[in-house]
Amino acid sequence: MVYRDDMRSTRFMSFVVACASSGLLAFSLSCSSDDEACDCAPGIGAGGSGGTAGGPSGGSSGTGTGGSGGSGGTAVGETHTGDGTYYGADGSGNCSFDPSPNDLMVAAMNDVDYAGAAVCGGCIHITGPDGAVTVRIVDRCPECPVGDVDLSAEAFAQIADPVDGRVPIEWHDVACDVSGPIVYRFKEGSSQWWTAIQVRNTRWAVSSLEVKVGGAYVNVPRENYNYFVYADGLGVGPYDIRVTDARGHVLEDTGIPLGDGAEAAGSDQFPP
Repeated sequence: MVYRDDMRSTRFMSFVVACASSGLLAFSLSCSSDDEACDCAPGIGAGGSGGTAGGPSGGSSGTGTGGSGGSGGTAVGETHTGDGTYYGADGSGNCSFDPSPNDLMVAAMNDVDYAGAAVCGGCIHITGPDGAVTVRIVDRCPECPVGDVDLSAEAFAQIADPVDGRVPIEWHDVACDVSGPIVYRFKEGSSQWWTAIQVRNTRWAVSSLEVKVGGAYVNVPRENYNYFVYADGLGVGPYDIRVTDARGHVLEDTGIPLGDGAEAAGSDQFPP
């Protein structure tokens, strides 16, 4: 079987994991920096894979976060089924949020449901064999099949015994338990000639961002690393911005100043 290590800065390392389905056996593994995989020698039974939450993070150094997983909120949308696995999450990842050591109720979404970063910053409520947990989506799991979710080790322990490695789950969208208004973050390198904006601390995942140019709102395309990027730049600012969440709620802010790796608070929060 193969276990994957997602701490990208320590891809080459040796560590011991438990591999079991009918019994617990310890194995010493050596991870290759080329394929990011660790081979587990055959033993009694076979456990699951922790998965990989790969992809570039896009870089971020601001102090804000994508919001807290918290206790969740109103359930909406369909119920999804798949497998739950876990990895060494720190809150960062393909969604380009900062590490959140005080909030590790986070997860990586399979590539299909990740949908080009559409779920970044949103929360889902997951039910497993031994319990349930609400997590915030901060990363992408490229090789996970549709319906699968790769949880932090801390979150996985809320729904199943970590020894199991892979378990069946059900999950659905919920409102994140956040406080305060949404936050706009300008990516490092943003300027009047190239402008990249991310929306953080949202109750629901963000579906679109528009900026007023010449008196009319224009849609800003979203990149897979969860920044809305206007390649020709949006000018010197300040900006009037309209944000729509996955439930169709709309917020408008005026006078948002341009910054390089800077944040600016909005005036309101999406409703539950």
